[in-house]
Amino acid sequence: MSAPDDTGLSYGGEAPSLHRGFKVIREALRDLPNRPGCYVMRDDEGQVLYVGKAAALAKRVRNYANPTNLPNRILRMVAETATLTTTVTHSEAEALLLENNLIKSERPKFNILFRDDKSFPYIELTLGHHWPMLAKHRGEKKPENVYYGPFASAGAVENTIVSLQKAFQLRSCSEHIFRTRTRPCLLHQIKRCSAPCTGEVSAEDYAETVEAARQFLAGSSNAVRQAWTQRMQSAAENMEFEQAAIYRDRLRALGHVQARQGINVPEMGDSDLFALARQGDRVCVLVWFFRAGQNQGGKPYFQTVDASVSAAEVMDSFLAQFYHTHPVPKTVVLSETPVDRDLLQEALSAREGRRVSLLTPQRGPRRRVVEQAVENALHALRQRLNQQAGHAQALEAIAESLGLETPPERVEIYDNSHLMGTNPMGGMVVYTGEGWLRRAFRRFKIGKHGSGTAGDDDYAMLREVLTRRLRKLADDEDNDTDSHERPDLLLIDGGKGQFSAVREVLETLGLTDIAMVAIAKGPDRDAGLEQFISAEKGTFRLPPNDPALLHLQRLRDEAHRFAIGAHRQARQRQVRGSQLDSIPGVGPKRKKQLLLHFGSVRGVTRASVEELANVGGINRAVAQKIYDALH
Repeated sequence: MSAPDDTGLSYGGEAPSLHRGFKVIREALRDLPNRPGCYVMRDDEGQVLYVGKAAALAKRVRNYANPTNLPNRILRMVAETATLTTTVTHSEAEALLLENNLIKSERPKFNILFRDDKSFPYIELTLGHHWPMLAKHRGEKKPENVYYGPFASAGAVENTIVSLQKAFQLRSCSEHIFRTRTRPCLLHQIKRCSAPCTGEVSAEDYAETVEAARQFLAGSSNAVRQAWTQRMQSAAENMEFEQAAIYRDRLRALGHVQARQGINVPEMGDSDLFALARQGDRVCVLVWFFRAGQNQGGKPYFQTVDASVSAAEVMDSFLAQFYHTHPVPKTVVLSETPVDRDLLQEALSAREGRRVSLLTPQRGPRRRVVEQAVENALHALRQRLNQQAGHAQALEAIAESLGLETPPERVEIYDNSHLMGTNPMGGMVVYTGEGWLRRAFRRFKIGKHGSGTAGDDDYAMLREVLTRRLRKLADDEDNDTDSHERPDLLLIDGGKGQFSAVREVLETLGLTDIAMVAIAKGPDRDAGLEQFISAEKGTFRLPPNDPALLHLQRLRDEAHRFAIGAHRQARQRQVRGSQLDSIPGVGPKRKKQLLLHFGSVRGVTRASVEELANVGGINRAVAQKIYDALH
């Protein structure tokens, strides 16, 4: 029997930790004020377990000192708590912003965390320039420019820019190319640019088109369409059929842009929509972006949460984290009302310097859009769960076929690539129960660190790659990052020689507890006749109908594809520079100027002496040398 402490709660094997956790919290309560602020719980190693905010710190933290009715998740957190620190703020809104900053930077394991490590792309209209341009943009925004978006993907932005170019024919080239261009580029020939760089359009006409583009991006598409329709009809009546055809083509392109945006709901205006779907402990929050009532697409976010966490709490945490790095529109439409809706609304309004409204519509067009978004979120969640079930089954099949005690949670697959010893590159891909962990894929430039590894020595290349990858684990450093997480299984593309090379590395680093299997191609490189090598089973083959064989082939092929891609990129970089590097009088600066001006070595090769001499920093004598060397 375990003895109860002064709280009246009996403890089992974890009694000392839970008892200590309550003691830490009670001692912290002695000095806590009843003021707004944040509290941070840490474990013995100083890692942040939980970050919370409160309108009254003492009142909020006191809830953790009473074990009655605390859910298991909170009890586990208290058991691991070694220290509790607080930060006092002026208001609860400030505490909310500070809480989210700490969650983003510390990523505590007992908070609800949604991974969002990318910014969404926008279309930028550079009104601050005398000749504005259309371009894809990420990052900080300039107040003098206009931004259209956000878009769900870079591909959506690029497709829309192409359509906008057809409609408005605004330039999209960089400032350097714009200033140094001497003749219209291909975009002008295919009627996607009016070529202001060479004076093919007047400043007045270009400014008029820019204003039309600005109105369209601001949502006044009908005004632009009506104006262009009138001009097309007027030109046709005056027998100016070529001019009428220009406006006809622009109207078609404009319609293509609007059709590309998908759902058109004027009542949505400029807003972000968040729809939440849940199955058990799995949650999906789907984000849709509406601008001028047009759906710009969106993205689903997935997370596992404790059963005791309500949907309102999930929405509250997600909104705070999402808008930590993304701009906030005037209206945010929600399928679930957050727990601290008024507080969150106040904090976002204070950050943006204007009023932000959080709405949960109950009827009307907005409600219908919310219901549609919830349906899409549920579909995305079911699809995700089915995919994960397939990944889990694949790992179980691999473990059974390879004789592993338990299914691996993280598989790292390695391959090398080179061409007769040149540009040697190593590749590592990672597969988990969630599928491919692409953010953990890694390229290795062989010999980069002065190892002296020969590019045609596959065994030495593999030893270098594995040593560089696993040394951090052996030293027990930086284990909290994805690129240094401990693998459960190493899959090596190769035979006995590669297997021995990797085993030597594992023994040297003291990591022999990591399972490792080599997969060698069969006779005549036939798929299905692969030979496997492992320390436990020696050399063996899997039956052709074994489902694990197909999974292992897929893993190996992905590593092969990734390594070859890395090698090809390295080889292309070398080829691009080699022709110019050998020309006397062309150093790094002139080489850069030539590539910026003409876009590629092929462009430089096609240029005449006169065109070469027009590049900044290159006179006619040097231009003649370049021309002669390339011809």
